[in-house]
This record gives sequence, structure tokens and C-alpha cells, in this order.
Amino acid sequence: MPNFHESMRRIITADGTDGQSVIIVDGGPCATFGEPDLGGLFEIWEDAVSGPLDPKDTKDLGNETVKLGPRPGNFQVRWFVVQPLPPDAPRETLNAVVRTTFEQVGAAEHLTDQTRHPAMHKTSTADVICLLAGKAKLILDGAETVLSPGQVVIQRGTSHAWEAIDEPALFLAVLIDRPLES
Repeated sequence: MPNFHESMRRIITADGTDGQSVIIVDGGPCATFGEPDLGGLFEIWEDAVSGPLDPKDTKDLGNETVKLGPRPGNFQVRWFVVQPLPPDAPRETLNAVVRTTFEQVGAAEHLTDQTRHPAMHKTSTADVICLLAGKAKLILDGAETVLSPGQVVIQRGTSHAWEAIDEPALFLAVLIDRPLES
């Protein structure tokens, strides 16, 4: 079993009052939903996409609670861990568990057609997602592909799901709020 907990270290920098760069945060996720080695979402940072950047601001902008995507006009950085689907679990049970999980992070409306995969969902974000450890599948409505560590997906507001292969998979994601074109 992997030990992803040790991999989840966030280091946030700022400029101190003397103008020298310093570390203002050195620790684990600011908010968690789940367990690092079992699956879940683990928040790192959220900030505005536009506007001036103030290196003197020493406030920790990590989220205090886990939400599926960033607030309007923001970007969000997180780790997430997915598990392989249990081979003997009834599909309706898996679908129900996933629906409950999405409800718990305020994202039930993001689930799409669960006939392709229990976790098929769609968000109004442009996502940069890198697989850090494990092996995983990206599942889309009409395609799927297998990823190895170091490979990156640019997920652009499409219906998708992730599934680990053989063991848990650890990802790093940057989610950028982008309203979907109607």
C-alpha cells in the first residue's frame, strides 16, 4: 500500500516585512476529504485568477473546507487520490456511494451519466492534472486512456472520470474557473 500522506507537503512563500522571501506555510493539506492512502481530495491553495499578486500578503489562502472546484474567478490547487473500483461491488452500490460522496463536497449536480462510470462528472473548469504515482485511466464519454506517472491531462470542462489501476493513484490538479460556453 502506498504512503501518499508523506508526499503531501505544501510550502507557501511570501515576502517578510523586511522584503526578504520566507516560508509562511510548511505542512500538509489545509483541508481534507478522505484519507491520503485510501482516496479523497486534499486542498493546497486557492487564489484569484486575475488582479495584482501581493508577495507581502502572508495569509494562508488554502481552503478550510473541501469543495469540488474553485470559487468563481479563482484557481484551486489540490492533490487527489483514487482507488481501483472494487471488482465485486454491485454497480448500483458504487453509484450510490459516489452520489453520496459528491453530495458531501457540494457537487451532486456535477455528476453526469453514471452508466459509463460511477464517478462521471463535469465541471466548469479548465484543469491541469498530473499523475504523480500509480497507474490510472482517464475515462471520457467516447474514449479512455491509461496514464503513467509524470503524464499530464488538460481537462477542458468535459464529462470525465478517473480510475486507478491495480493500486491507489495520486494526482496533482490545478483547477481554473472558466464558465462553460452555452
